[in-house]
Amino acid sequence: MLEEKYWTAVAGRARAADGNFVYAVRTTGIYCRPSCPSRRPSRENVEFFPLPEAAEQAGYRACRRCRPQEQAAVDPAVARVRHACRIIETALAEGEDGTPSLGDLAEQVGASPFHLQRLFKRHLGISPRQFADARRLALVKKLLRDGDGVAGALYGAGYGSSSRLYERSDAQLGMTPASYSKGGKGAEIAYTLADSAFGRLLVATTERGICAVSLGADDAELVAGLRREYPAAAVAHDGSRLAPAVATVLALLAGQEPDHALPLDLRATGFQWRVWQELRRIPRGATATYGEIAAALGRPEAVRAVANACAANRVALVVPCHRVVRGDGATGGYRWGTARKAALLAAEKKP
Repeated sequence: MLEEKYWTAVAGRARAADGNFVYAVRTTGIYCRPSCPSRRPSRENVEFFPLPEAAEQAGYRACRRCRPQEQAAVDPAVARVRHACRIIETALAEGEDGTPSLGDLAEQVGASPFHLQRLFKRHLGISPRQFADARRLALVKKLLRDGDGVAGALYGAGYGSSSRLYERSDAQLGMTPASYSKGGKGAEIAYTLADSAFGRLLVATTERGICAVSLGADDAELVAGLRREYPAAAVAHDGSRLAPAVATVLALLAGQEPDHALPLDLRATGFQWRVWQELRRIPRGATATYGEIAAALGRPEAVRAVANACAANRVALVVPCHRVVRGDGATGGYRWGTARKAALLAAEKKP
């Protein structure tokens, strides 16, 4: 019900809703304030976030037209979280070796450490320390894209040693920092497209495994999404090479359970990997709530972080994030459209 209220505000470009939430568009990778005058997106491509920093944590960029990151928060609690986020980001931008401690942050925003920690978990799904780690890595990625050398990006983002960055690069960047700095130059990605019962299907692989499985209605849009993050990667169509991978994904649609030994090549944080592994344990025809997944991971407070991990999943069906629903029984969001999610769930419940 809350999401429908948000969508009504977006459809009406309601200025009164600015500061209460932001909306993000999956097909463009951009998030906006509710009153943004840009072309209205399709509902199935939209997801909502309580504050701009949460949208950025999910990988979206701020709209240059409505500048949602500059809007004031209406809720005082959200304002405190955003203030703390800006303090962390300022420390990183100034190249400090460390970010402020939880105690220092709490003192600067006028809250107790315990209360600030709870506010972060409630509104961002992560702790201030986890936010700082994520923003540090995002800064590395920006510096690499802007042409800084690996060493410059490393120390510019406050990493004390190269090993701390390289030990995470495979999971969080999907490639070495040197390759990422070239927009994926040197990475070879093959893809193909096929018809499925739920729209057009794109499957892409690297030499290490499947890196993308996407569902949509438009081939050009699916391919553009694949190219968006690594513009310098060698992306090429190869139907014959990917025929076995496509057959595997179509078999999943037909009811075959996923092969957990299937090679994957995905960028992920450690927490995202844990969530995705838990999703692969949900049997066909069954569902679990975001809260149940969080509890299964021993993190019952991390419901929003679980939802963000589901939204970050790039391999539809292989990691069945469509089987995770909201606690009130509603389907919840889906990277490839809520209508498609509902159709997938309905098909899986048929005998």
